[in-house]
Amino acid sequence: MAKHVDYYVSLNSPWTYLASKRFEAMAQKHNASVTIWPVDFGSVFAVSGGLPLPKRSPQRQAYRMMELKRWRDHLGIALTLEPKYFPADEVPAARCVIALREQGRMADAIKLAHAVLSALWTEEKNTGDPATLKAIIAACGLDADAVMQAGAAPETAAKRDEYTKAAIDSGVFGAPFFIIDGERFWGQDRLDFVERKLAS
Repeated sequence: MAKHVDYYVSLNSPWTYLASKRFEAMAQKHNASVTIWPVDFGSVFAVSGGLPLPKRSPQRQAYRMMELKRWRDHLGIALTLEPKYFPADEVPAARCVIALREQGRMADAIKLAHAVLSALWTEEKNTGDPATLKAIIAACGLDADAVMQAGAAPETAAKRDEYTKAAIDSGVFGAPFFIIDGERFWGQDRLDFVERKLAS
């Protein structure tokens, strides 16, 4: 029986980017359905003990950079270690992803989220800039004006708050995060276990 995955993402996270296409292919391989949750990890960290990158110790920041390089080289995935616009304002993009999700267009929502991550981490684009975001949406084959209008609606902002609370209530504390049949998996380095679960 095909599984369902709740997929929690940050549109600023290099780890979510490193997982994105691999997870997408994995879900397709196992015919899994996916619900994407672009949540506010600043609010998640406030209750889970996490820290935003600038507030982490120098040792942790240095190790993060080392790990990014290791994983980039190991996976053979293009990644700019210090992109010009990181961290970008992820709110407009997240709201556009939410708008698509709320319209029942889950595949488009996931496609856009992954395109935003790729633009930030491989193309050094300012994904928080409205004109840049509009171009990314259009490149996904979507109606950029309609998607951005839906993303700017007040009810979409309220949905992001709702999603964030749901993530906290579900035990989510970092990105990417996957929940399958109540089992939790944190990080792109847990995708092997995600696939085992999908195959079971």
